[in-house]
Amino acid sequence: MDIDPFVLARIQFATNISFHILFPAISIGLAWILLFFRLRYTQTGDRAWEYAYLFWVKIFALTFAMGVVSGITMSFQFGTNWPGYMEKVGNVAGPLLGYEVLSAFFLEASFLGIMLFGKDRVSNRLHLLSTFLVAFGTTLSAFWILSLNSWMQTPAGYYIENGVVMVDSWVEVIFNPSFPYRFFHMLTASFLTAAFLIAGVSAWRALSKVDGPATWKVMRTGVFLAAIMAPLQIIIGDLHGLNTREHQPAKIAAMEAVWDTDTAVPFTLFALPDEDSRSNRYAIEIPYAASFILTHELDGEIQGLNDFPGEHPPVGMVFYSFRVMLAMGGLMLLVAWWGSWQLRGGRKGSRPLLLALSAMAFSGWVAVLAGWYVTEIGRQPWIVQGLVKVEDVVADHSSATVGGTLIGYILLYAFLLVSYIGAIRNMANKPAASLALGPAHFRKSRTTVDNEEG
Repeated sequence: MDIDPFVLARIQFATNISFHILFPAISIGLAWILLFFRLRYTQTGDRAWEYAYLFWVKIFALTFAMGVVSGITMSFQFGTNWPGYMEKVGNVAGPLLGYEVLSAFFLEASFLGIMLFGKDRVSNRLHLLSTFLVAFGTTLSAFWILSLNSWMQTPAGYYIENGVVMVDSWVEVIFNPSFPYRFFHMLTASFLTAAFLIAGVSAWRALSKVDGPATWKVMRTGVFLAAIMAPLQIIIGDLHGLNTREHQPAKIAAMEAVWDTDTAVPFTLFALPDEDSRSNRYAIEIPYAASFILTHELDGEIQGLNDFPGEHPPVGMVFYSFRVMLAMGGLMLLVAWWGSWQLRGGRKGSRPLLLALSAMAFSGWVAVLAGWYVTEIGRQPWIVQGLVKVEDVVADHSSATVGGTLIGYILLYAFLLVSYIGAIRNMANKPAASLALGPAHFRKSRTTVDNEEG
């Protein structure tokens, strides 16, 4: 069967970006959590916080490396599969990607070595500063990447000259209409992803009887952080939805599978959207809820997909992905609040809680991927909303060429993902004693902290 190379190219890009985003989704939040561990050790002298740092900085290094390698592949694909993209919007995309490398990546790479290996080679203040700069660098990297992605969703500050996008205002390009919502939505998602990862791995260690004092401190940190971030994410998501309705109404219509423009629109809990008949089969609905959520009015109007003939995204994937994201977000909120109640005041959690946290260690990945699919597939058929269509920038490759490399990517990414999770599980099974520091090392570390604090 000869599959359209355009379809294969889209699947290949989706495969690459799906794999890549898993790692920044952890590393951004985890970097700031590591800074918290270092600050707590500096403030209290409690060696458990140092154990926590020593354990999780290894996972951070592994995650960071995976993100860098997979990110290079993403940039590579712009030239191999989508050359028309840079030809048409390179004046915007090129500098923003360059700013990310020059400011964020160089900052992270410069201080990562000190963060990983300099704990007993530099002063405590310098090590703390290095940890902060790496955390700041991960966030700055997200700033530039999400600025570009947001511009592709809601372009601003440009003009067209000879079919090429030119920059009119960098301020408007960078701070385009959807950027603030998308940036904070992703940051919060990363904190949630990292929070459930550290809580889940800690719960696994407790269930496996290899826990120590640091294990429970880390678990409480993850659970309490998630309990704060989950409701905050709901608020940011609501604001993001209002912004999307204003600037990308077709995406909203696909998310809700609304076919005809109407008022007092119900929220569809489940349905089988049928693009052939332009209807939803077996729909289970909540009256007025979609209008209330998206307009904050019970009789608010929502544009339907039939208002965008031939130029709306594929409905099924966007519709289902949005519901997976909502369901996982709601589950994360419930488990985080349940855990916060059980772990309050230094208490230890019950076995059911530990099982739930352990099972949800990678739940953030599910929510992030689902949300990313809503964002990216919901922009189709545009690569830059309203300006450039995806089909206009794809390379002229054969199906065999694109299909062969796609199979290679899938096999490699599957191997790397299994290896990554296996490495974390192997570390999680090690007893707490394996992190213990000798008395001489502890006295040296404590003396350094005391001298600097004094």
